[in-house]
Amino acid sequence: MNTSAGSGPHAGARTAVERAMEAALALSEGVRGTTSPNPPVGAVILDADGRRVGEGATQPPPGPHAEVLALREAGDRARGGTAVVTLEPCSHHGRTPPCTRALIEAGVAAVRFAVSDPHPEASGGAGVLRAAGVDVEGGLLAEQVAAGPLRAWLHRERTGRPHVTWKYATSLDGRVAAADGTSRWISGPVSRAEVHTLRSRMDAVVVGTGTVLADDPWLTVRAKDGTLADRQPLRVVVGTRGIPRDARVLDSAAETVVFATHDPGEVLAGLAERGVVDVLLEGGPTVAGAFVAGGMVDRILAYVAPALLGAGPVALRDAGVSTITEAHRWRVEEATMSGEDVRISAVPLTGEGGD
Repeated sequence: MNTSAGSGPHAGARTAVERAMEAALALSEGVRGTTSPNPPVGAVILDADGRRVGEGATQPPPGPHAEVLALREAGDRARGGTAVVTLEPCSHHGRTPPCTRALIEAGVAAVRFAVSDPHPEASGGAGVLRAAGVDVEGGLLAEQVAAGPLRAWLHRERTGRPHVTWKYATSLDGRVAAADGTSRWISGPVSRAEVHTLRSRMDAVVVGTGTVLADDPWLTVRAKDGTLADRQPLRVVVGTRGIPRDARVLDSAAETVVFATHDPGEVLAGLAERGVVDVLLEGGPTVAGAFVAGGMVDRILAYVAPALLGAGPVALRDAGVSTITEAHRWRVEEATMSGEDVRISAVPLTGEGGD
């Protein structure tokens, strides 16, 4: 993977280009959850002297792409400069004209991007730019971008189905609730606030009917003062049991869809038809087990609280494992503190999970 900023007239701007990519990554993260089914892309324009003169992030469909907004802000200062983008500029005419055309018409001399576009229609932008005389290189901060805001979109492009993050909170002894069923609150306030931020960046939040019947969750994104955020993810309830008409998940705070099935494949196919790219699975142990057994969990985000319960339900059951050799193996990509809790992010080992 090539991570250099290149050679030639812009080689001296390497540090500026790297800083610009970090800024583009932050812009991309800032719009995650608002652009589906399009990717959340960030772009920064440097002038010929390496000064930042424009920036942009992809807007909700059918709004403009990141490069167009960044070029619009830069104006004539883009000529002879460098465009720094988290994703290879698109080369096809979809809801909007191709970004490659906008970059060429703006007269940029170089383009640096992080990740190649795997979309069969949109890919090939680098070749189009090179054919027009633009100096192009990819791979700059590619791992950070691919594991960050573009993770879910790249997964959807590779597999054809939404990316699923299974989030749960547990005690040190692996319990998600006490023996009497009470579960508020296992995790601390910092972790709970993080979950609201996580929800705000998702397209959909999924739970089972069992969770609705037991906990009556609202599944909304709320600010610190308890007010509803402007944007809410799609609320999804999975299962064949009926739920009360007055369940909070059925109110008007956000859109809700109910799938009367236990088949994770059917659920994800239905969500894909709705343009859903990034899914947060917050269901109980039965729903989680079905998704894990089906190889349809792509990331685990576990919050482990410093508490012992000794009894009560565990986070996962019926995951298709009867002996140790059948265990689903995962790689911890991050373990850090979240207030008093430990937050663990894990992804399937090669050959496991949905990839």
